[in-house]
Amino acid sequence: MKVLIGGGSGFIGKALTNLLRGKGHEVTIISRKPGPGQITWDDVAFKGLPPCDGVVNLAGENLMNPLRWWNEEFKKDLISSRLNTTKTLVKAMVASDKLPNSWVLVTGVGYYKPSETLEYTEDSEGGDFDFLSQLVTEWEAAGRLPEDQAKSVRQVVIRSGIVLGKDGGAMKQMIWPFWLGLGGILGTGHQPFPWIHVADMAGIILHCLEPKYDVSGILNGVAPATDTNAVFTHALGTVLRRPTIFPVPSFAIGAIFGNERGSVLLQGQKVIPRRTLESGYIYKYPELQTALKNIVS
Repeated sequence: MKVLIGGGSGFIGKALTNLLRGKGHEVTIISRKPGPGQITWDDVAFKGLPPCDGVVNLAGENLMNPLRWWNEEFKKDLISSRLNTTKTLVKAMVASDKLPNSWVLVTGVGYYKPSETLEYTEDSEGGDFDFLSQLVTEWEAAGRLPEDQAKSVRQVVIRSGIVLGKDGGAMKQMIWPFWLGLGGILGTGHQPFPWIHVADMAGIILHCLEPKYDVSGILNGVAPATDTNAVFTHALGTVLRRPTIFPVPSFAIGAIFGNERGSVLLQGQKVIPRRTLESGYIYKYPELQTALKNIVS
Protein backbone atom coordinates (compact mmCIF):
# COMPACT_ATOMS: atom_id res chain seq x y z
CA MET A 1 0.00 0.00 0.00
CA LYS A 2 1.28 3.47 -0.92
CA VAL A 3 0.36 6.16 1.62
CA LEU A 4 0.73 9.93 1.34
CA ILE A 5 0.95 11.76 4.69
CA GLY A 6 0.52 15.49 5.12
CA GLY A 7 2.44 16.57 8.21
CA GLY A 8 4.25 13.25 8.30
CA SER A 9 7.36 14.74 9.90
CA GLY A 10 5.48 15.68 13.09
CA PHE A 11 4.96 13.73 16.32
CA ILE A 12 2.06 11.56 15.16
CA GLY A 13 3.36 11.47 11.60
CA LYS A 14 6.67 9.90 12.64
CA ALA A 15 4.88 7.20 14.64
CA LEU A 16 2.54 6.48 11.71
CA THR A 17 5.39 6.43 9.19
CA ASN A 18 7.39 3.97 11.31
CA LEU A 19 4.33 1.74 11.75
CA LEU A 20 3.51 1.74 8.03
CA ARG A 21 7.07 1.12 6.88
CA GLY A 22 7.47 -1.58 9.51
CA LYS A 23 4.58 -3.42 7.89
CA GLY A 24 6.05 -3.07 4.42
CA HIS A 25 4.00 -0.12 3.16
CA GLU A 26 5.47 2.70 1.08
CA VAL A 27 5.22 6.20 2.60
CA THR A 28 5.60 9.64 1.02
CA ILE A 29 5.60 12.62 3.39
CA ILE A 30 4.36 16.08 2.45
CA SER A 31 6.54 18.66 4.17
CA ARG A 32 7.68 22.23 3.77
CA LYS A 33 11.01 21.05 2.41
CA PRO A 34 11.83 18.33 -0.15
CA GLY A 35 13.98 15.37 0.78
CA PRO A 36 14.24 11.58 0.56
CA GLY A 37 10.73 10.16 0.64
CA GLN A 38 9.29 13.67 0.83
CA ILE A 39 7.51 16.14 -1.43
CA THR A 40 6.41 19.70 -0.69
CA TRP A 41 2.94 21.21 -0.42
CA ASP A 42 3.74 23.21 -3.56
CA ASP A 43 4.44 19.94 -5.37
CA VAL A 44 0.94 18.72 -4.47
CA ALA A 45 -0.66 22.06 -5.33
CA PHE A 46 0.98 22.43 -8.75
CA LYS A 47 1.89 18.89 -9.83
CA GLY A 48 -1.04 17.01 -8.34
CA LEU A 49 -1.39 13.90 -6.24
CA PRO A 50 1.33 11.26 -6.63
CA PRO A 51 0.11 7.67 -7.13
CA CYS A 52 -1.17 6.42 -3.76
CA ASP A 53 -3.70 4.11 -2.16
CA GLY A 54 -4.34 6.22 0.92
CA VAL A 55 -4.05 9.87 1.94
CA VAL A 56 -3.71 11.14 5.53
CA ASN A 57 -3.58 14.74 6.76
CA LEU A 58 -1.98 15.44 10.13
CA ALA A 59 -0.78 18.96 9.30
CA GLY A 60 -1.54 21.91 11.55
CA GLU A 61 0.14 24.48 13.78
CA ASN A 62 0.53 23.19 17.37
CA LEU A 63 -2.35 24.65 19.39
CA MET A 64 -0.34 24.61 22.64
CA ASN A 65 2.89 25.96 21.12
CA PRO A 66 4.55 27.59 24.16
CA LEU A 67 6.52 29.94 21.92
CA ARG A 68 3.40 31.56 20.43
CA TRP A 69 1.22 34.05 22.28
CA TRP A 70 -2.54 33.71 21.90
CA ASN A 71 -3.51 36.54 19.55
CA GLU A 72 -5.26 37.09 16.22
CA GLU A 73 -2.13 36.30 14.21
CA PHE A 74 -1.72 32.93 15.95
CA LYS A 75 -5.40 32.13 15.50
CA LYS A 76 -5.09 32.87 11.77
CA ASP A 77 -2.12 30.48 11.59
CA LEU A 78 -4.14 27.77 13.37
CA ILE A 79 -6.90 28.16 10.80
CA SER A 80 -4.76 28.42 7.66
CA SER A 81 -2.40 25.56 8.59
CA ARG A 82 -5.38 23.22 8.92
CA LEU A 83 -7.77 24.43 6.24
CA ASN A 84 -5.26 25.24 3.51
CA THR A 85 -3.44 21.89 3.69
CA THR A 86 -6.74 20.01 3.76
CA LYS A 87 -8.11 21.97 0.80
CA THR A 88 -4.86 21.37 -1.12
CA LEU A 89 -5.20 17.61 -0.69
CA VAL A 90 -8.90 17.58 -1.58
CA LYS A 91 -8.27 19.67 -4.69
CA ALA A 92 -5.45 17.32 -5.74
CA MET A 93 -7.63 14.26 -5.18
CA VAL A 94 -10.49 15.73 -7.21
CA ALA A 95 -8.13 16.48 -10.10
CA SER A 96 -6.39 13.10 -9.95
CA ASP A 97 -6.86 10.51 -12.71
CA LYS A 98 -6.89 7.79 -10.05
CA LEU A 99 -8.53 8.46 -6.69
CA PRO A 100 -7.04 6.92 -3.53
CA ASN A 101 -9.00 4.18 -1.81
CA SER A 102 -9.06 6.00 1.52
CA TRP A 103 -8.78 9.56 2.83
CA VAL A 104 -8.16 10.10 6.55
CA LEU A 105 -8.33 13.53 8.18
CA VAL A 106 -7.33 13.90 11.85
CA THR A 107 -9.10 16.76 13.67
CA GLY A 108 -9.90 17.14 17.37
CA VAL A 109 -12.33 16.43 20.20
CA GLY A 110 -12.60 20.19 20.65
CA TYR A 111 -15.63 19.71 18.40
CA TYR A 112 -17.59 18.64 21.51
CA LYS A 113 -18.64 21.15 24.17
CA PRO A 114 -16.73 20.77 27.47
CA SER A 115 -18.73 19.12 30.25
CA GLU A 116 -17.94 17.19 33.41
CA THR A 117 -21.07 15.05 33.08
CA LEU A 118 -22.06 14.59 29.43
CA GLU A 119 -20.65 11.70 27.41
CA TYR A 120 -19.96 12.18 23.71
CA THR A 121 -19.92 9.52 21.03
CA GLU A 122 -19.25 10.04 17.33
CA ASP A 123 -22.97 10.79 16.81
CA SER A 124 -23.06 13.63 19.35
CA GLU A 125 -23.63 17.19 18.21
CA GLY A 126 -21.09 19.99 18.55
CA GLY A 127 -18.89 22.29 16.54
CA ASP A 128 -20.68 25.57 17.15
CA PHE A 129 -19.90 27.01 20.58
CA ASP A 130 -16.42 28.63 20.51
CA PHE A 131 -13.44 29.37 18.27
CA LEU A 132 -11.90 25.90 18.48
CA SER A 133 -15.13 23.98 17.91
CA GLN A 134 -16.00 26.15 14.93
CA LEU A 135 -12.49 25.59 13.58
CA VAL A 136 -13.04 21.82 13.69
CA THR A 137 -16.36 22.25 11.87
CA GLU A 138 -14.71 24.27 9.08
CA TRP A 139 -11.77 21.86 8.98
CA GLU A 140 -13.95 18.80 8.54
CA ALA A 141 -16.09 20.58 5.95
CA ALA A 142 -12.93 21.46 3.99
CA GLY A 143 -12.04 17.76 3.94
CA ARG A 144 -15.25 16.50 2.33
CA LEU A 145 -14.90 15.32 -1.24
CA PRO A 146 -17.57 16.27 -3.80
CA GLU A 147 -20.43 13.79 -3.96
CA ASP A 148 -19.36 12.14 -7.22
CA GLN A 149 -15.79 11.45 -5.95
CA ALA A 150 -16.98 10.56 -2.45
CA LYS A 151 -18.65 7.42 -3.76
CA SER A 152 -15.26 5.98 -4.73
CA VAL A 153 -13.24 6.91 -1.61
CA ARG A 154 -13.62 5.79 2.00
CA GLN A 155 -13.55 9.07 3.91
CA VAL A 156 -12.66 8.98 7.60
CA VAL A 157 -12.42 11.78 10.17
CA ILE A 158 -10.63 10.93 13.42
CA ARG A 159 -11.35 13.39 16.25
CA SER A 160 -8.21 13.10 18.33
CA GLY A 161 -7.85 13.57 22.06
CA ILE A 162 -4.59 14.59 23.78
CA VAL A 163 -1.89 12.39 22.23
CA LEU A 164 0.65 11.01 24.70
CA GLY A 165 4.04 9.59 23.76
CA LYS A 166 7.76 9.60 24.53
CA ASP A 167 9.02 11.83 21.76
CA GLY A 168 6.67 14.79 21.63
CA GLY A 169 3.12 15.98 22.05
CA ALA A 170 1.71 17.04 25.41
CA MET A 171 4.14 14.90 27.43
CA LYS A 172 7.13 16.85 26.12
CA GLN A 173 5.86 19.95 27.92
CA MET A 174 4.51 18.20 31.03
CA ILE A 175 7.23 15.72 31.91
CA TRP A 176 9.89 18.04 33.32
CA PRO A 177 7.75 19.81 35.94
CA PHE A 178 6.66 16.36 37.15
CA TRP A 179 10.25 15.07 37.23
CA LEU A 180 11.14 18.10 39.38
CA GLY A 181 8.28 17.35 41.76
CA LEU A 182 6.33 20.42 40.63
CA GLY A 183 3.50 18.60 38.86
CA GLY A 184 -0.04 19.18 40.02
CA ILE A 185 -3.67 19.24 38.96
CA LEU A 186 -4.82 22.01 36.64
CA GLY A 187 -7.64 24.12 38.05
CA THR A 188 -10.11 21.90 39.88
CA GLY A 189 -8.80 18.69 38.32
CA HIS A 190 -12.40 17.53 37.79
CA GLN A 191 -12.33 18.20 34.06
CA PRO A 192 -12.29 15.13 31.77
CA PHE A 193 -8.94 14.36 30.17
CA PRO A 194 -9.54 12.62 26.79
CA TRP A 195 -6.19 11.03 25.95
CA ILE A 196 -4.70 8.45 23.59
CA HIS A 197 -1.28 6.84 23.30
CA VAL A 198 0.51 7.81 20.08
CA ALA A 199 0.88 4.12 19.18
CA ASP A 200 -2.91 3.76 19.23
CA MET A 201 -3.43 6.95 17.22
CA ALA A 202 -1.09 5.58 14.55
CA GLY A 203 -2.80 2.20 14.86
CA ILE A 204 -6.27 3.64 14.33
CA ILE A 205 -5.11 5.52 11.23
CA LEU A 206 -3.59 2.34 9.77
CA HIS A 207 -6.79 0.48 10.69
CA CYS A 208 -8.75 3.05 8.65
CA LEU A 209 -6.39 2.82 5.68
CA GLU A 210 -6.58 -0.96 5.37
CA PRO A 211 -9.36 -2.00 2.95
CA LYS A 212 -10.28 -5.16 4.88
CA TYR A 213 -11.81 -3.16 7.75
CA ASP A 214 -13.91 -0.95 5.43
CA VAL A 215 -13.95 1.98 7.89
CA SER A 216 -15.61 5.27 6.98
CA GLY A 217 -17.22 8.23 8.74
CA ILE A 218 -16.37 9.76 12.12
CA LEU A 219 -14.21 7.99 14.71
CA ASN A 220 -13.21 9.32 18.13
CA GLY A 221 -9.45 8.99 18.53
CA VAL A 222 -9.35 8.55 22.30
CA ALA A 223 -8.64 5.68 24.68
CA PRO A 224 -11.71 3.85 26.00
CA ALA A 225 -10.81 4.91 29.58
CA THR A 226 -12.53 8.11 30.78
CA ASP A 227 -10.11 9.83 33.16
CA THR A 228 -10.04 13.29 34.72
CA ASN A 229 -7.11 15.67 34.93
CA ALA A 230 -6.71 14.75 38.61
CA VAL A 231 -6.56 11.03 37.79
CA PHE A 232 -3.98 11.69 35.06
CA THR A 233 -1.91 13.90 37.37
CA HIS A 234 -1.78 11.37 40.20
CA ALA A 235 -1.12 8.48 37.77
CA LEU A 236 1.83 10.30 36.18
CA GLY A 237 3.21 11.23 39.60
CA THR A 238 2.92 7.61 40.71
CA VAL A 239 4.70 6.26 37.64
CA LEU A 240 7.48 8.84 38.03
CA ARG A 241 7.55 8.40 41.83
CA ARG A 242 7.17 12.13 42.27
CA PRO A 243 4.78 14.16 44.45
CA THR A 244 1.86 16.00 42.85
CA ILE A 245 1.09 18.53 45.57
CA PHE A 246 1.33 21.82 43.70
CA PRO A 247 -1.98 22.60 41.94
CA VAL A 248 -1.85 25.11 39.09
CA PRO A 249 -4.62 27.68 39.56
CA SER A 250 -6.87 28.64 36.68
CA PHE A 251 -5.65 32.24 36.55
CA ALA A 252 -2.07 31.05 36.01
CA ILE A 253 -3.11 28.89 33.06
CA GLY A 254 -4.98 31.85 31.58
CA ALA A 255 -1.97 34.13 32.06
CA ILE A 256 0.40 31.67 30.34
CA PHE A 257 -1.75 30.41 27.47
CA GLY A 258 -4.52 33.02 27.17
CA ASN A 259 -8.02 32.39 28.49
CA GLU A 260 -9.41 31.01 25.22
CA ARG A 261 -6.58 28.53 24.72
CA GLY A 262 -6.28 27.83 28.45
CA SER A 263 -9.82 26.49 28.43
CA VAL A 264 -8.46 23.41 26.60
CA LEU A 265 -6.54 22.56 29.78
CA LEU A 266 -9.12 23.72 32.32
CA GLN A 267 -12.16 22.16 30.65
CA GLY A 268 -12.60 18.85 28.92
CA GLN A 269 -14.93 16.41 27.23
CA LYS A 270 -15.80 12.86 28.25
CA VAL A 271 -15.40 11.24 24.83
CA ILE A 272 -16.33 7.62 24.12
CA PRO A 273 -14.74 5.84 21.10
CA ARG A 274 -17.87 3.83 20.37
CA ARG A 275 -17.51 3.58 16.58
CA THR A 276 -13.76 3.08 16.89
CA LEU A 277 -14.34 -0.02 19.00
CA GLU A 278 -17.21 -1.19 16.80
CA SER A 279 -14.92 -0.95 13.76
CA GLY A 280 -12.80 -3.73 15.25
CA TYR A 281 -9.80 -1.71 16.41
CA ILE A 282 -8.04 -3.30 19.41
CA TYR A 283 -6.23 -0.81 21.65
CA LYS A 284 -2.63 -1.43 22.61
CA TYR A 285 -2.91 0.95 25.57
CA PRO A 286 -6.53 1.14 26.74
CA GLU A 287 -5.63 2.06 30.34
CA LEU A 288 -3.78 5.15 31.58
CA GLN A 289 -1.38 3.39 33.93
CA THR A 290 0.03 1.04 31.27
CA ALA A 291 0.25 3.90 28.74
CA LEU A 292 2.22 6.10 31.15
CA LYS A 293 4.52 3.25 32.19
CA ASN A 294 5.40 2.71 28.53
CA ILE A 295 6.00 6.41 27.96
CA VAL A 296 8.30 7.05 30.93
CA SER A 297 10.18 3.74 30.79
